[in-house]
Amino acid sequence: MLKIKQELLAGLAQALAELAPDAAVQPSFEQPRQPEHGDLAITAAMQLAKPLKQNPRALGEQLKAALQAQPAYQQWVESLELAGPGFLNLRLKPAAKQAIVREVLEAGDAFGLQPAAAGQAEKVVVEFVSANPTGPLHVGHGRQAALGDAICNLLASQGWDVTREFYYNDAGVQIDTLTQSVQLRAQGIKPGDAAWPEAAYNGDYIQDIADDFLAQKTVRADDREFTANGNPQDAGNVRQFAVAYLRNEQDKDLQAFRLKFDHYYLESSLYADGRVARTVQRLIDQGHTYEEGGALWLRTTDFGDDKDRVMRKQDGGYTYFVPDVAYHQAKWERGFSKAINIQGTDHHGTIARVRAGLQGLEAGIPKGYPDYVLHTMVRVVRGGEEVKISKRAGSYVTLRDLIEWTSADAVRFFLLSRKPDTEYTFDVDLAVQQNNDNPVYYVQYAHARICSVLQAWGGDAATLAQADLAPLDTPAAQALMLQLAKYPDMLTSAARGFAPHDVSFYLRELAASYHSYYDAERILVDDQAVKLARLALIAATAQVLRNGLGMLGVSAPQRM
Repeated sequence: MLKIKQELLAGLAQALAELAPDAAVQPSFEQPRQPEHGDLAITAAMQLAKPLKQNPRALGEQLKAALQAQPAYQQWVESLELAGPGFLNLRLKPAAKQAIVREVLEAGDAFGLQPAAAGQAEKVVVEFVSANPTGPLHVGHGRQAALGDAICNLLASQGWDVTREFYYNDAGVQIDTLTQSVQLRAQGIKPGDAAWPEAAYNGDYIQDIADDFLAQKTVRADDREFTANGNPQDAGNVRQFAVAYLRNEQDKDLQAFRLKFDHYYLESSLYADGRVARTVQRLIDQGHTYEEGGALWLRTTDFGDDKDRVMRKQDGGYTYFVPDVAYHQAKWERGFSKAINIQGTDHHGTIARVRAGLQGLEAGIPKGYPDYVLHTMVRVVRGGEEVKISKRAGSYVTLRDLIEWTSADAVRFFLLSRKPDTEYTFDVDLAVQQNNDNPVYYVQYAHARICSVLQAWGGDAATLAQADLAPLDTPAAQALMLQLAKYPDMLTSAARGFAPHDVSFYLRELAASYHSYYDAERILVDDQAVKLARLALIAATAQVLRNGLGMLGVSAPQRM
């Protein structure tokens, strides 16, 4: 059906060229709001009415006649109806809809994927999670992890060369606080004691770090390894051990979430190699700064910000957006034509100043670089009450808590079931239910149900690939085939809009279409031709369910 749709689009382009050769109207189809209106809709007549100064319905009649003369429309379109002020509603012949089954079965795991333009993939770096190594990953990091990984999968599906990057702050006040907290625990001082600072970290994990430090253990993370010397007075050694320990813990969280990064970028490296200093000097040399009140300011208002921003404070320290500017210049220099940051909504104020700083460097970086996807935090409800405290972390629910209470599949699917900037409540009890109210169970069960039918049949995929699809002419079968045909365009749109929630919406709709089809028609009937056609249809449905779940990083079980 995808190839057929391209033929129909080409026919529409030809008809528009004949009808209005000078009008710039892109040939496209829309989805009718109500299925009974048809399978595809064309609104070009209404778009042409104003520039051509003609009645849109009259133009619709002309366009209808031009389309009916096109060979593709004669071959694949059952009816072409003019409706309303100029809509054209298309009803496809059953053979056109049936073609999607063959296309899915032939493409398999690659169905819906788009190759890189001209075989040359552009490079994109997606930065997400980027948790400071001061504690376990919390639920907000989990939302970032799910979003970032799914967005990476979507971009890769459209031919991008994707790099997953984790940037973390291994310097600054928070690391100093972590070091002091571990030192105090190693000396026997704990939360509640008179000597315990108010700003120190209180979670039980701090005592675990202190105990392993005193035992002179070695810890390994994806990007580092360190052995403690056991001396709590050695702040430098405590610092390095604590950071390595927590990086190891975060790695475990990410492994439980089935997520692996391609690259780790240390904030400290920006200072160590002089990149921050060079970035500041470059902005000074370009005339985009001034000094006032003992501080160095960046004229971010020259680049659309609402006010100028301090770069270097009176005490000589840099404000937090300065290393961000240096970091993103490094991304550009590393060849990433596109950069996407997945961050919490509390980073909203950073966007304008980072982009302003990059524009001030005059390095040819586009104005909208980098892109941002901002997400709200997540409330966790269990037993009808909000959960706010984790023994492990001391003050928040961790990602590992959520995975242990439910599953990695449930956490991913649930956290991707809403737009990122939408408030979300994670219902732990719902996530473990095995019924249709649980969206991930509902989708996975559709896949498992199909696998069960295919197993009961016992044949092979080659037989289904050659099946005669003509028996798939019932309303239930055609509705399911039309739903399958939506997948590639949905995938492209979701990638363009950084919108993995569109995939979860689609999967629920596809699962509903399958369940309706299963309830309407028996699959393993006596008629061999009908049986094979129906098996081919549900095998294609299982393939698309599997592909879509894979985009979200969710498994597609064969049994449940």
